[in-house]
Amino acid sequence: MKVLFVTSECSPFVKTGGLGDVAGSLPQELIAQDVETRVILPKYSAIAEKYTSQMRYIDHIYIKMGWRSQYCGVFELQMNNVTYYFVDNEYYFGANYIYGDIATDIERFAFFDKAVLALLQVVDFWPDVIHANDWQTGMVPVLLRAHYAFDSRYSRIKTMFTIHNLKFQGIYDKKVIADVCELEDYYFTADKLEFYKDASFMKGALTYSDYITTVSPSYAEEIKTEFYGEKLDGLLRARSNNLKGIVNGLDYEGYNPRTDEMIFEKYSARDFISKKKANKVALQKELGLIEDDEKFIIGLVTRLTGQKGMDLLNCIMDDLCFDQNIQVVVLGTGDKEFEDSLRYFDWKYHGRVSAQIRFDNTLAHKIYAASDAILMPSLFEPCGLNQLIAMRYGAVPIVRETGGLGDTVQAYNEFENTGTGFSFKNYNAHEMLGIIRYAHDIYYNRRKEWNGICRRAMGADFSWQNSAKEYIELYNNLV
Repeated sequence: MKVLFVTSECSPFVKTGGLGDVAGSLPQELIAQDVETRVILPKYSAIAEKYTSQMRYIDHIYIKMGWRSQYCGVFELQMNNVTYYFVDNEYYFGANYIYGDIATDIERFAFFDKAVLALLQVVDFWPDVIHANDWQTGMVPVLLRAHYAFDSRYSRIKTMFTIHNLKFQGIYDKKVIADVCELEDYYFTADKLEFYKDASFMKGALTYSDYITTVSPSYAEEIKTEFYGEKLDGLLRARSNNLKGIVNGLDYEGYNPRTDEMIFEKYSARDFISKKKANKVALQKELGLIEDDEKFIIGLVTRLTGQKGMDLLNCIMDDLCFDQNIQVVVLGTGDKEFEDSLRYFDWKYHGRVSAQIRFDNTLAHKIYAASDAILMPSLFEPCGLNQLIAMRYGAVPIVRETGGLGDTVQAYNEFENTGTGFSFKNYNAHEMLGIIRYAHDIYYNRRKEWNGICRRAMGADFSWQNSAKEYIELYNNLV
């Protein structure tokens, strides 16, 4: 079995979200389970020199983009048993950003998708399955059918497409997409790429891929409904026989409190009670919070957007901070309204609220290690990795039951003494406040039960091994 994993980002080279983590971890596990997997992504200028200096130039070709013919180089890097290919073009990927505005990105990723297929001949790698991810790679299944159906080397290749977030679809003027992708009018009808007078990369992938996956079983069901379906629910219902949700795994080596050099005190499930307190006090000191290891710290490491439930947090922050024993630590960037409101709460409740409006991976690890609970009140969440990281570090997740959050966090049951976290059903600020107060009560008044939740959370297995087996089963069914 040979698989080509196509992605717009991949850890450790370049990452903006969960897709980068998946692309960095899943191929390694597939290889460990005897699937020959290679990864291809753009050669962004943002990739660190310590990686680019190790890349080996292979060859170059030219890709037709409308009236132009664009240079397309390919570089190779071997790392962690994985072969990575990097598509080189300074015009498209030389700027110091990964994603820009949609007008720019449509042409950039149309070029990348065309390059992926053309470069198979250059690198002489003929996969059984091309596994594309999110809208940036959505034209790969379409172009494979449109441009290469006559070539026996290509016609036998099957395609799988994974939806990491249906909200972002690559929608733009269909004349522009037709031009840069060299597609005839035949492809721009309501049953193919057309999307309300425009065209959609995502819709193209959902129409032409042999199989569709998404990153949790619940999200796979949710996106077939009007509320979550982003106007593609009808198509997804039509393709439901070829749609499956597979929960993302977690890199258990990268997120391991026993070996994590970024946190203040390393610990395991055996000694987490005292060591998490040490991490808590150290974080309080670093962020200027009141230093007290009995305070109940609620951490949020998130994008500050409506999708992540920041409007719910704004609504109940004053009620939450009425309790002097609660501290809130937020790390992230996003919409200006949420950044500004968090700065306000930091000022108003200084010493009990810390708003860190930035990206800081080291601080993120410290927050997981120091927090008693991690709050994730998402409006929708395809899978989510933060709750998996939180459990790994013994920070009890408090989540809304949506998508992967509901699939991975087992709600605490005080009668059966089971569960790995706390959850609430409705997208309602005061329902969320109620479950936070319930968790807070367990923490202060039934500490033995709280520690049991922590131990069960730390013992949960969300490694990539099981998820990779599910992908391999689908690959085998395709070929």
